[in-house]
Amino acid sequence: MTMEPESEDSEKIWKEFLRKHWKAVALFVAGVILVFLDAILVYLWFVEKAQVTGLVPMTLNLWAMGHLVTFVLHVIFWEVLFTGAPVILVAVAVWQLWWEKFPDDEKERYRRGHLLSGTRSRSTNGGGGISFLILIAFIIKIYLDGNWNIPFATWTFDYLVYSCVKALLWVLIICGIPLAVGGTWWLHHEMKKNP
Repeated sequence: MTMEPESEDSEKIWKEFLRKHWKAVALFVAGVILVFLDAILVYLWFVEKAQVTGLVPMTLNLWAMGHLVTFVLHVIFWEVLFTGAPVILVAVAVWQLWWEKFPDDEKERYRRGHLLSGTRSRSTNGGGGISFLILIAFIIKIYLDGNWNIPFATWTFDYLVYSCVKALLWVLIICGIPLAVGGTWWLHHEMKKNP
């Protein structure tokens, strides 16, 4: 029973925060979308460069474990350099320019209401639903491309990567549009409520 008032307080704090800072929340969501798109573009850029420079073979039947490990380590390096580092710099700048300028009583109210840390939960992540949808979208794409009965060994690496990315984008669009519409409606509805 002690958790119910805490969750109600947390809900009130979130509503207050959203009501006061809805523009910042909208910018944050837009920033997350841009970071996601940047990460995909960096990945696709590196896939192309890895093949052109000979870091990895063009066809999948020539790949070895050394190619896979080298490729993954290089991807991590370029993602950190072109996506991770700018995100960290922007996050520090936002922290200094926006959050630190809040009045102390407002910051304390948000801390007490667990605005940023959230409430402790013992639930585990569900896991495989999205991965399964991406797999189904990938299978559909392979079928639509006419590669259903073509051996994997004849596929090029960039075909595999672009097929996976397109499957991911299909799932994000199909699931993301209803979620965005529903989330916007819910946010608009919650902001109209009296505190």
